[in-house]
Amino acid sequence: MNFKKRNLRAIAEMVIGDVEHFQYRSSTYITQFFEECDLDFVHDGSTRWAWTADRLEELLQESQPTPHAIPERFVHVLRVLMHKSDAADDDPDRKLALEMLNKPLSREGYEAFYGEDNLLYARHTGTQTISNAANPHRPFTPREVERRDQLVAYLGQCSEDELIEEVLLPLFRQLGYHRITAAGHKDKALEYGKDIWMRFVLPTQHVLYFGIQVKKGKLDAAGVSKGSSSNIAGIHNQLLMMLGHEIFDSETNRRVLVDHAFIVAGGEITKQAKNWLGEKLDVSKRSQILFMDRDDIVNLYITSTLPLPEGVIPYLQPSSDDKLPF
Repeated sequence: MNFKKRNLRAIAEMVIGDVEHFQYRSSTYITQFFEECDLDFVHDGSTRWAWTADRLEELLQESQPTPHAIPERFVHVLRVLMHKSDAADDDPDRKLALEMLNKPLSREGYEAFYGEDNLLYARHTGTQTISNAANPHRPFTPREVERRDQLVAYLGQCSEDELIEEVLLPLFRQLGYHRITAAGHKDKALEYGKDIWMRFVLPTQHVLYFGIQVKKGKLDAAGVSKGSSSNIAGIHNQLLMMLGHEIFDSETNRRVLVDHAFIVAGGEITKQAKNWLGEKLDVSKRSQILFMDRDDIVNLYITSTLPLPEGVIPYLQPSSDDKLPF
């Protein structure tokens, strides 16, 4: 990845503090800053901004974890630079500093923003791909726990179409998938066992195609499904249709087979259901199956800093004037 020279210089001047709202750093403190970033760069006494811009350019040459993502160590430098504990007195929430940082980033097609954890993130403005996205298995902040509970409640009462349109489509777009197409439920005959198909471009520019079968509730292997539960035996037939039917990619003007199939449930996918399906499929097809249940959806959604769906009911703080209904 390459940034224009003037944009690298603008970010370098923020690192060394030659602009407003950023801490001034002499040679020694520039070295200390990069030590905080877990980098072994030592300033050699040359022109501060030029030397810093060269180090930033080196970080940009590292491999990108996903397409349209900035290399992780470059994002980490920006995160340390923009930590709110280093805010200037005239910019306590770092709003002005963030505006300055976004000027050179926007010229490269990126935008920096603060997440729920008050840490800095960067996303590609075209695809909304987040660079160095948060780990969905990390401990959540109290605010994230609240948002997670709200989303869990929403998944418990939304329809299957709402699960697809309001939760899964924004989530997969945020994660860097392309050409996300929902089949919908108006014409079941046209689905061929899949609710969504999409593609993912590897760093090598090879393309993988994914089909997704979505169920609103729990997936189990019981003989009789109860309530909102779905039986995995029904999914089995849809899965075989998905893996055996071609899809047409209009961008490449060719028909392709699905490389992997996601089974996504708004509830739990039991271990018995996974084992039953594994026994029914041959080895080659078994390796193509990926599972994603409610916990996976919710954790990814919250750590991707996506706004909650419109149908989510926010928690209301009770008023002191509220009376109990008895």
